[in-house]
Amino acid sequence: MTTLLIIIAVVVVLGFIVAGIYNNLVKLRNNRENAFANIDVQLKQRHDLIPQLVATVKGYATHERELLERVTQARAAAMNATGINDKIQAENALSSALAGLKVSLEAYPDLKANQNFLQLQQEVSDIENKLAATRRFFNSATKELNNAVQTFPSNILAGMFGFHKEPMFEVPREERAAIEKAPEIKF
Repeated sequence: MTTLLIIIAVVVVLGFIVAGIYNNLVKLRNNRENAFANIDVQLKQRHDLIPQLVATVKGYATHERELLERVTQARAAAMNATGINDKIQAENALSSALAGLKVSLEAYPDLKANQNFLQLQQEVSDIENKLAATRRFFNSATKELNNAVQTFPSNILAGMFGFHKEPMFEVPREERAAIEKAPEIKF
């Protein structure tokens, strides 16, 4: 009788431990999804501003059509991406296209003085800053989930219930070289 009660107590305690670990994994996955939902809000604003920015630039940069088309196509791909991993890849392509647009605009001093363009550029810059903050939060939530998925004993349950390591929202390789390069200062 005592042995049976001990076995039942051990099973109940193990059940609570398993439930606690599972609930923690679910909470971490939901935090990651919530973090990406915050990124989605910023991306929507970014996607809404890009056509305005492109239209303003088109008036000045008629021979830069290929670059503008690349930005427009990258925006369309980003808006049509489904799933977190696809969106991360599409948004990285859009960020790369926007970076190319910023470099190209240096050749248009009149455009850089245009009030509409300056306002749009400020709004895009503001959204990019907000995106950077929400990406940091997303990566932090992803790190917490990945730690739980990869550490003992939760890794055992993670495998059983289909939890797996998730990718971070990282800077694309093309942009990494530009980021790591020291800025040039010209007078």
